[in-house]
Amino acid sequence: MRIVVTGASGNVGSALLRRLAASGDHDVVGVARRRPEPVWPFDTASWVEADLTSDDDTDLLRHACLGADAVVHLAWGFQPSHREDRLAALGVGGTGRVLEAVVATRVPHLVHMSSVGAYSPKRDDTPVDEGWPKEGVPTSMYSRHKAAAERMLDDLEALAPDLVVSRMRPGIVGQHTAGSALLRYGLPAVVPAAVLDHVPVLPLDRGLTVPIVHADDVADAVVRVLGSRTPGAFNLAAPSPVTAHDIADVLGARLLHVPSAAVRAAVSSSWHARLQPVDPGWVDLGFAVPLLDTTRAATELGWSATHEGLTVLAETIEGMRTAAADASPVLRPRSVVASMGRFLQRGPVSSRPRP
Repeated sequence: MRIVVTGASGNVGSALLRRLAASGDHDVVGVARRRPEPVWPFDTASWVEADLTSDDDTDLLRHACLGADAVVHLAWGFQPSHREDRLAALGVGGTGRVLEAVVATRVPHLVHMSSVGAYSPKRDDTPVDEGWPKEGVPTSMYSRHKAAAERMLDDLEALAPDLVVSRMRPGIVGQHTAGSALLRYGLPAVVPAAVLDHVPVLPLDRGLTVPIVHADDVADAVVRVLGSRTPGAFNLAAPSPVTAHDIADVLGARLLHVPSAAVRAAVSSSWHARLQPVDPGWVDLGFAVPLLDTTRAATELGWSATHEGLTVLAETIEGMRTAAADASPVLRPRSVVASMGRFLQRGPVSSRPRP
């Protein structure tokens, strides 16, 4: 099977390359703005360097899709959080360019990596199925863009009824080798990874409960949907969600209950002051996302998560503690010295023209 994967050098992309290599003899084409090093698992794919935010690379993208049995669209951005135009250019504009290339080259199957973030806010902690409204959380840039991409897929299905469209909606996706990337997205450049070994108190609303899933389990679901060519949406989450108490326990900290409104105010003020790169929409999203009912993935794909939520959390935080990395620009090692060098040359990651 010839499979084109956008964003193949990232968190889910690296896991998908590992899973595709294990599942059979596939011709995998990775699409990324920056080519990763030719080592496992990135040496299992051929690579096309294309910028999904640019119309200048439209021909490159179309050429990559020619003759493909399926396109898996994973590419997304998380920084610069002070440049929503840049995030929208990749998340929404990039998705539009991928859809255009899929239609233009008559690819029969599109697998789109959506998110729990596309869903409207929850009413309670009852898990929701794939029919839950997909209007997003209005104050979250990430959520707005994920919901906008879902609407684009709705329009595409109406215009191209012969195209099979599968939508994967995972909870928070974690794995060990994403540690350095998560540190760059979430901590100021001057803060070392070792700070996570010294968190005595975690000020957080004790009501936080979010779905989480391992990148390898997401990759397994994608491979299953590629093999079955099953249309529609699939929620993906570990059986147990992650709570504020779980996060405190893994950090070895004492949970100090602070109402979510106060947490948001602190994050908002520090973000606006350019002291840290996480925008307050992530706080809103964390307290709004519903838990996920994964029955459809189980019954239609035979899928179930092999990692418990607490295990995924512990592995991911350990990856952050050790600044774990992989051999791609997205998952590159993070160090304070390197981060400060980029800060001095290009400014904070939350404001850079390119993350």
